[in-house]
Formats: sequence, structure tokens, C-alpha cells
Amino acid sequence: MPITANNINRKSWLEVSIDSDFPIQNIPFGVFLTKEYVVTAGTRIGNFAIDLGALQQLNYFEGIDLTDDMFMQDTLNDFISDGKKTWRLVRNRIADIFEEKNSLLRDNLKHRDIIIFDINDVEMQLPVLIGDFTDFYSSKGYATNVGKMFRDPENALLPNWLHIPMGYHGRSSTIIPSGIPVHRPMGQTLPIDEETPVFGPSRMVDFELETAFITTDANVMGENIPINEAEDYIFGMVLMNDWSARDIQRWEYVPLGPFLSKNFATSISPWIITMDALEPFRTKGPKQDPSPQPYLQIKGKHNFDVNLEVSLQPENTEATIVTRSNYKYMYWSMSQQLTHHTSNGCRINSGDMMGSGTISGTTPDSFGSMLELTWEGRTPIKLNDGTERKFINDGDTVIIRGFCKKNGVRIGFGEVSSKLLPPFVRK
Repeated sequence: MPITANNINRKSWLEVSIDSDFPIQNIPFGVFLTKEYVVTAGTRIGNFAIDLGALQQLNYFEGIDLTDDMFMQDTLNDFISDGKKTWRLVRNRIADIFEEKNSLLRDNLKHRDIIIFDINDVEMQLPVLIGDFTDFYSSKGYATNVGKMFRDPENALLPNWLHIPMGYHGRSSTIIPSGIPVHRPMGQTLPIDEETPVFGPSRMVDFELETAFITTDANVMGENIPINEAEDYIFGMVLMNDWSARDIQRWEYVPLGPFLSKNFATSISPWIITMDALEPFRTKGPKQDPSPQPYLQIKGKHNFDVNLEVSLQPENTEATIVTRSNYKYMYWSMSQQLTHHTSNGCRINSGDMMGSGTISGTTPDSFGSMLELTWEGRTPIKLNDGTERKFINDGDTVIIRGFCKKNGVRIGFGEVSSKLLPPFVRK
């Protein structure tokens, strides 16, 4: 079935600025709360939020086999469970409805008033009920930098890193949408030159520039997913800030890896950008040497050219872009991550989220964390307001943005923006 929604010549009868992340070729999926306190599944074109529940009730999806309440739920899990054919049919239909020459909804002012909202009049929610969250560690640049700092600079990568997409299971209860603030975490740390740990607020709170992908129901327990089928089970991608407390992490990560240093907060962008929308931006990933095991080998373009940037914004002042990177630097692709995840028979469900791991390029200005940008705090970075940062201060807002651009079409993710607050205090 062709992806007609991606036609670069399409224009919408809704006004869309030339630099918008959400042209008619995007058609992302999310969940939002209206002014009437109705939660609905939706999409976005330009600065307009579109109520898919209302579209369905008014029969604009006639001919597509959908359950009656498919878009009148507070998550996208059921829609994602319906699979790739349904995703494509719905996305193609939405693009047709809002195409500039289609008068069906364009000239029906009563329906338009029910279906279309100004983006500033809705409140974005988590788009899916995330049952399980796995965070990978798949950027060679980041893994090398951390290895140099935390272990042996001469042997930065552990022997297994070039053979398997490494990951760990995170905590889904503290995954939050953009706009929700995060409290500085408390925890155990070991001060420099001390032998006894102390308990208190982390002094080294960091962002991690990541993306994440959302899965559909992929397998039954015991079944693995072949590498050439893996992308069929990936619905789309979001931006992700996997907040980290580096001083807590250094003390706790041996022998079992990250724990409290990671699970206090993970922020994601609210719109899921479908793999169909990202199809034109495929690119080859880095050369993998040594060659992966046969079950992880795949040919063709399985990385994506997604421009990424992170800004830090202190309170009451302008933001400073502190890094620019790109998803194409990822050593292990999403296909390889999902295939490896299920190679032992692990079950994958609709709404599961898989983080990419921190995305760092090959140059210092493309590193994906403050840990690397300041080299563990040894070389602070200067912000536009003249202040310096080793890590993130209370009151700072971290803003991650991402977009693809080709043939005059820009497909963006919007942003994930979160403010760091002081430690939580019980009243």
C-alpha cells in the first residue's frame, strides 16, 4: 500500500508556516486535553490540533475498519495494536481530508468547529500507556567518551559493545510529557577522596539527548523477531531527555548498572512521528566492524537523518544552544535493537518504549550530554547570559528539538522541554 500522505506537492487548506515542524506531510499522533476537559487522540497540522475522535464520530474514516471508540480513548495503545496497515490507511485518509482541494471538511464550518483547535488551547498528554521502557546504549561516540572518563581511556569500549546492542530496563512510572518539571533527585554519592558515601541532593544532574521508538504488539513470549521484519513493529519515534544524576550513577552503576541515577525522570515529546513520515529520510549508519552476528545483519538504509539540538535556558533569560547532533550517528539501528531485545523470547507489547541511548557525534560540539560537553565538569560551558554551567542548575530548562528536511519538506518532532526544580520537600 503506497504512502500517499508523503506527497511533497501536497498543501493543506489549513495555514502552515514554511518553517513548521508539522506540515501536511507529517501527520503525527498524540493525545490531548481540550478546554472542555475532553481527552482525545489527535494529530497536528501547523498550529492546529485535530480531534481524531470527532473525525471518527462524524464518519470521516468511513471504509477503514476501526473499533467505534478507537480515537476516543486516553491513549493510542489500541490504535497502535491494529498494526501497520491501519496506521497507513488512517494517515493517508487524514492527509486527503486536509488537502487544499478537498472541500468535504474545509467547507463544513460546523464540523470544523468541532474537530479543529488552536494548538495553544489544548494540553498535551502522554500519547501511550507505557508498560515497559528499555534504554539502549547505542552511540559509539557516547560509549567511548563515558568509557574514557569512568574506566580505562585506552580501552574505553568494553569487549561486548561492538557485538550487541546493550541496554537496560528503565522505569515507566516516571516517564512524563514535555512541560512537566523535574525535581533534583536525592541519593547516595561518594565524594572525591572519601571512603564513606553521603546521602543528599545530586550535584551533577544532566540531560541525555535521545530519541525513543514506540512498538506495537510484536510477538508472543518465546518468539523472536527476525531482523528483516523488525521495522514492521515500530510505530514511530519521539524525542527523549533521559535525565541522569552522574554522581549517583558513578557510585551505584557497578556491578549492575544504572538504577536511581536514571529512574527519577524521563521526558518525551508528546507527538509520535510515524515511521511512514520518516521514510524519505533514511540513511546508512556507521560501518559496523566487526560484522554483527548473523541474526543482527541487515542491508540497506536503516538509520534516519534527524537533526537534533539541545538548549539550556536559565530562568528569566534567553536560551543557549549547547549541542547539535544527529540520529544518523547511531551505531546500532532500531531494527537491530528490537531484534536483539526479542532474541531470547522477550515479549514486546503495544506502547512499549525503547530509548536510543545518548546520541553523540564525533566532535565536541555534537556531544549529547553535559557530562561530555564539560568533560565531567572540568571545562564549564558559557551561556549567552554570561553564566557558566558544569551541569544543570535549579531553575534551568532543558529544551530538545529535532527535525528532518529534504526536497523542501521539513518533518519535525516539536520539542521536549522540562524545567529542573529543587529537591521535593514534603509539606
